[in-house]
Amino acid sequence: MSKRVLIRPYVTEKTTQQMQEGKYSFMCGLDATKTEIRRAVEHRYDGVEVEDVRTQVVPGKRRRQFRDGNMIEGRTSGFKKAIVDLDPDGEQIDFFEGI
Repeated sequence: MSKRVLIRPYVTEKTTQQMQEGKYSFMCGLDATKTEIRRAVEHRYDGVEVEDVRTQVVPGKRRRQFRDGNMIEGRTSGFKKAIVDLDPDGEQIDFFEGI
């Protein structure tokens, strides 16, 4: 299994409101630890200092699809979500700078 720590930023309405408070959310690998997440964020974004990391495992959901009179059942994959608190005096992350 590959050891990808940060997969991508996790952006929803709630997380965009939390960004104003200095809290950023990321999708992480299921086997990533808090210290690995801290190092990966500080390495990827220069000048950023992480104060706290909170993690939660989001389970996959059941999905059903009707096709040609048959029902197909499946599941979405689960993932680990990390909420990273940054130092308020340090640099902040700007996900939307290229838009």
